[in-house]
Amino acid sequence: MTHPFPPPTIKPLERLHPTDGLLINAERWRKAHDYHLRRQNAHYQSLNQPGIVCGLGVRVIPAPRQVEARYRDERWVQIQPGIAIDLMGHVIVVPNVIDFRIATEVTDTDPVTVYLVVSYVDPDQLRREVQGDVVQETFRIDEKSTLPNSSEVEICRVILPPGPVSISQPSDVFFPGYNDIDLRFRNLAQARPQAIIRMAQVNHSDSECSRNFFQLSYLLQAIEPLYPFLRGTDEVYQVTLEENIQDYDLLYLTGQQALSLNSPELESLKKYISDGGVLLVDAPISATALIESVQSLAQQLDCPLKPLEEWRKDHPLRTKPFLFAALPIINQQNIQLQVGGGIILSIGDLASAWGLDKALSLPRLTIRTAQELGINILNYAWKRRQLTGLQKEDYAGQW
Repeated sequence: MTHPFPPPTIKPLERLHPTDGLLINAERWRKAHDYHLRRQNAHYQSLNQPGIVCGLGVRVIPAPRQVEARYRDERWVQIQPGIAIDLMGHVIVVPNVIDFRIATEVTDTDPVTVYLVVSYVDPDQLRREVQGDVVQETFRIDEKSTLPNSSEVEICRVILPPGPVSISQPSDVFFPGYNDIDLRFRNLAQARPQAIIRMAQVNHSDSECSRNFFQLSYLLQAIEPLYPFLRGTDEVYQVTLEENIQDYDLLYLTGQQALSLNSPELESLKKYISDGGVLLVDAPISATALIESVQSLAQQLDCPLKPLEEWRKDHPLRTKPFLFAALPIINQQNIQLQVGGGIILSIGDLASAWGLDKALSLPRLTIRTAQELGINILNYAWKRRQLTGLQKEDYAGQW
């Protein structure tokens, strides 16, 4: 999977070597200043993520009077002045309001999501004559029906249904509807997380394997506010052990029945763990068959499980980033963790407390402590994968 915020290219920077009598022409002047630009961009790309710095609000406006009559409809928005920074570290300045008509026509029966994006324009790439000694950096606003690419910063999005289009301000900014301006997905320029955590649920023959799927999303959403050094993906993936599972930092598996793997699944899991991946098996206390089968599997993969209490007190599952003496209590039972290398067996249905239960009865403290232990597990998975990868070939540039 492509990282949404990739690090700079590993390439030496080159700068002009000044000597007495050096003739400064346009090419050398540009080379001297390009060095500072590339260095600034590499610094930003290394430590920050792209997004909006300020402004760039969007509001609905009537069609401007000066446009042709056929374009005087209810598709007009006005983009406010503001500043953004793209993935490469280019500063994008929109100095004045921009009146913009959303032109997309929905020709199918399904709604279409339209994105308004802003991107940096290098004046050196423009085909026009420069008047005077100063050139102004500029930008462009685009409307598209695909997700913004790495050089674009999202300003807003609108879901257009089939039929007439009438762009509107949402009555509830947290839950915009069709034709409403949606500002919820704008990225803000801010410090870059150390890693984006990818988690996938393992689908297998047990009918209970998906029972906590939506709880996993709650955990990923909790990472950034509780531990900003990491961040979760926007979605939880679903895989089988026979698929390519190497892209995921953590595989989550649950159920009731004994886990039985065929040869391809076993080899795939073995390679995944050898490469630094972590399998979390979240078993209810009553799931004796699943618990025993996982303990047997760990023995088979040469990573036998032992209780967390038997590991050192400074084990990362107990201490990083959140400190645990006793583990959380869920359904009046203490969670038990058994650990062996790349396999973690959690006994007590930990994920059931990562989000809202149907009765909305879980105490806030229970949810928070369960999420903090979940983040310790995700941090352990990411760190194990990183430290293992750094000891392998061709890991340069990876997170």
